[in-house]
Amino acid sequence: MLSMTLLSFLFFTGLVAVLTWWVTRGTNLDTDEGYFLAGRSLTGIFIAGSLLLTNLSTEQLIGLNAGSFDQGLSVMCWEVVAGMSLVILALVFLPRYLKSGIATIPQFLEERYGSPVRALTAGIFIVAYMLILLPFVLFLGARGLNGMLGLEGMLGFPNELTTIWAVIIFIAVLGGAYAIWGGMRAIAVSDTFNGAGLLIGGLMITFFSLRVVAGDEGGFMGAFEKIKAADPDAFNSLGGSDEDTHWPTLFTGVLLLNFFYWCTNQQIIQRTFGAKNLAEGQKGVLLAAFFKILAPLILVLPGIIAAYLVIGIADPEMMADVGKNQEGKWVADRAYGALVSKVLPTWFLGFFAAVVVGSILSTFNSVLNSAATLFSLDVYKKYLNPEASTKSVVRSGQICSLLIGIFAVVAAPNIFHGREAIFGFFQTLNGVYFIPLLAIIMVGMFNRYADGKSALITLLVGLGLMIIGTFFTGEVKEPETSGWLKDYFGSPFHYMGAVFALLIALQLALSAAGMKRAEPYVQVDAGLVDLTPWKPARYVGAALILLVLAIYAFFAI
Repeated sequence: MLSMTLLSFLFFTGLVAVLTWWVTRGTNLDTDEGYFLAGRSLTGIFIAGSLLLTNLSTEQLIGLNAGSFDQGLSVMCWEVVAGMSLVILALVFLPRYLKSGIATIPQFLEERYGSPVRALTAGIFIVAYMLILLPFVLFLGARGLNGMLGLEGMLGFPNELTTIWAVIIFIAVLGGAYAIWGGMRAIAVSDTFNGAGLLIGGLMITFFSLRVVAGDEGGFMGAFEKIKAADPDAFNSLGGSDEDTHWPTLFTGVLLLNFFYWCTNQQIIQRTFGAKNLAEGQKGVLLAAFFKILAPLILVLPGIIAAYLVIGIADPEMMADVGKNQEGKWVADRAYGALVSKVLPTWFLGFFAAVVVGSILSTFNSVLNSAATLFSLDVYKKYLNPEASTKSVVRSGQICSLLIGIFAVVAAPNIFHGREAIFGFFQTLNGVYFIPLLAIIMVGMFNRYADGKSALITLLVGLGLMIIGTFFTGEVKEPETSGWLKDYFGSPFHYMGAVFALLIALQLALSAAGMKRAEPYVQVDAGLVDLTPWKPARYVGAALILLVLAIYAFFAI
């Protein structure tokens, strides 16, 4: 098993590296656009592949399946609602971004609000990526791989934490090579290859898992019937009042976090800035939206199956692999790894491990590249060395990537080791900066008079409110603890919605009180790409939104 697993793992990992080198050979990485935006040459298929795999990393693969292990189908909102957000990106936001010719969201905010807002938002993004996103991806990926492959025993490490450290360092070194020396084009191409592998591997996990549930005599429909008989609420799309993502949260924090992540988050949308033209960008974004809507087949259903095997029929192998914590609760974050280890044939295990590593690498190197872009263009070239050559700018980004990668490796086990319900904790941390940034971006998009002072005040007030609501109520550290946040809002997601509405009202009130531009903001066309839209985009977008509503309605019955 060891030799076959390792050989297939190394073969597929090496194959992706060779194919990426072959496709990207000759790419000019000596210019800002060449390194950070792939020379504005990305077509729809590479944009879709990179969008999907940058997102589909271990925080979804393991975290969402852990969520569905505990709460059932309701956690699909993080994927299905994302499809709607991507439609808005394609039809509303992307034309504006490409028209401005920007490389970063802070650049757009400078164009709209001025230099101070650009500097502050760039700093927020960089710190958040370094302290929240990268450590989370590394830690959960390392834990998941350990569970799938049994690395602790395979490699002879004394405990889980030592194994996690070793895997984190391996991922960081390999991912850093793509991000530091390959630039955005290498990331987008490798993402596409790994994305195809993840789609195939993820669907096979679901297939083999359903076959285990169905047994020798039953079909797939029989498997669903068995699961529903054991837990009637397992396939309820709206969730119960005791679940984190019950239906009212779809209209508050869940919707806002999805909307920010897919429409304004630098780490995600940077690959759309590298689109060859608007039509290719829209094709890629809408294709990604379609796959996001179907993603619960890979990211949610296996967790529900794992819960059936552990809780429904008390499978001894699964029970042992998932295990319980000191409080007697199942360790849901181990559920997906335990399921993969149980149902996947040995010959396929190394391939899927390589795919999982690829998904981790995708998010890791994409975030490193985005952080480098933010630092190089929004800090180094803007403030530290305005006369810097393009080569110096690229080099500053490479150094930034290296330092942030090292910091994330050190931070990952220290921040997340020993925590349960890691995915919910991660989403709550994201809200600290997602909500304030989304508020000023939305006002900037749709109100032509709001100025930089009103944006700065709103952003600082929003950060303060989100920090207080997240860290000083007991909500994050002890989810069961009663506090004013839980008592008065019922959910941290409702609190996010209330803060967002307050911030929008605050900035509009400040603008009405005199903090406004003397002349209305008018966007200037940078003329860098063809802005002719894809003709079917509106119809495809409408069909995708109807598909989302149909899925929710079907599983709500």
